[in-house]
Amino acid sequence: MKGYLKLEDGSIFEGNIISKNFQGFGEVVFNTGMTGYQEIITDPSYAGQIVVMTYPLIGNYGINKYDFQSEKPHIRGYVVREYCDSPSNFLSDSSLIDYLDKNGIPVLSGVDTRELTKKLRSNGTMRGIITDDANAVVPDIKVDLLKEVSTKKPYHIQGEGPKLAFIDLGTKKNILNMLRNVGFDIYVFPYDVCVEDVMAIEPEAVFFSNGPGDPKDAISAIELAKFFIGKIPVLGICLGHQIIALAMGCNTIKMKFGHRGSNQPVKDLMIGKAFVTSQNHGYAVEESSINSDEIVVTHVNLNDNTVEGIKHKYLPVFSVQYHPEACPGPHDSMYIFDKFMDITCVYRRRSYLAEI
Repeated sequence: MKGYLKLEDGSIFEGNIISKNFQGFGEVVFNTGMTGYQEIITDPSYAGQIVVMTYPLIGNYGINKYDFQSEKPHIRGYVVREYCDSPSNFLSDSSLIDYLDKNGIPVLSGVDTRELTKKLRSNGTMRGIITDDANAVVPDIKVDLLKEVSTKKPYHIQGEGPKLAFIDLGTKKNILNMLRNVGFDIYVFPYDVCVEDVMAIEPEAVFFSNGPGDPKDAISAIELAKFFIGKIPVLGICLGHQIIALAMGCNTIKMKFGHRGSNQPVKDLMIGKAFVTSQNHGYAVEESSINSDEIVVTHVNLNDNTVEGIKHKYLPVFSVQYHPEACPGPHDSMYIFDKFMDITCVYRRRSYLAEI
């Protein structure tokens, strides 16, 4: 069926709707990853967005039970150049289109994704709609994305190490897996949890996860970060990084088209080494707003020099903008989780010595 992607500026990109659902609207963004479409569409950070894949062939290895990053897809629509309807992968147990149809996600194929991406790079991300009606109007509807993607109730992931209060802003499963693998005893809380409920578990560290939307909308999480910074070790990834920055008095800004892909170069200024990273964000910490007397920029993006990591000079708090857990992407930066455990154990030891 003939279909369209219509942008808020009136631009129309034609293609074919190959899904059962004919319509979906959201912020139109592009991802530059060559693989990892299953992880991308199930990453809660993409909630509210129509994702355009720059790699020209999508669906060629199907869907498998191992690569999900959440229980369902969170995208509002999917745009590809060419869809492969004959996947080949020994792990595959369904096709991509069957999975997206099951979850009501509209898919537009046959689109000139190169031209579309060039437009988004030049003009910035914008609202759009996938539709079978060329005269459709792009809606302007704001939803509470954090409420949509965060856990509805607390739960516990047993571990033998320090107690970690994990604030779920729309986390990927592999972040929890990495923290569990390094030994944390994890208590997962909703995005709007109150200080009293977190303090009830007597946490030894706090983690703020990735997630969708404008970090300034995460008011409860920002206040929670303010409370714990300076008391126990704190780490944030992606949206969590922005929340920690806001809690320490920095500002965040919306980027023109953001970073979305598994091939973003980042330099760790502390060791002078560059890494290839997986990223998915449309906001960044404004460098000029950082108080250099207290906060150090630890990582920068080598494509545009935006801030990719910060730490406090005197307190056990740090954060990174990229995704060290990969999925999809390289494993170069997984040391972040070991570093967080090391810092937590040091402060755990200090607390023990103070008691005796």
